[in-house]
Amino acid sequence: MKMITAIIKPSRLDAALDAVTQAGASGLTVTEVRGYGRQKGKTEVYRGAEYEVKLLPKVKLEIAVSADIVDKVVEAVAQAANTGKIGDGKVFVTDLEAALRIRTGERDAQAIAG
Repeated sequence: MKMITAIIKPSRLDAALDAVTQAGASGLTVTEVRGYGRQKGKTEVYRGAEYEVKLLPKVKLEIAVSADIVDKVVEAVAQAANTGKIGDGKVFVTDLEAALRIRTGERDAQAIAG
């Protein structure tokens, strides 16, 4: 099992959700987050005054999948989130040692299956 963590632009969330579902993931968690990378924030003008926004709004997706579909899901997220501009985001894949569905007691692959 693998845990896919993707940080993307909020405007690309709907496209990413559709792509992940079509790629075979049975569920995911979405969190609104803020951060910066190479973009290093941006300068905005509000009521004639310039100010710097250092932490930009992003969306974090956490998707637990079986190892056999991880590449398909990663590619789906990457294509859906890509705008070709700086700040499109990152995708991280880590090992997932165990999973438990609390309601039924199912473990591991059965716990993350739809």
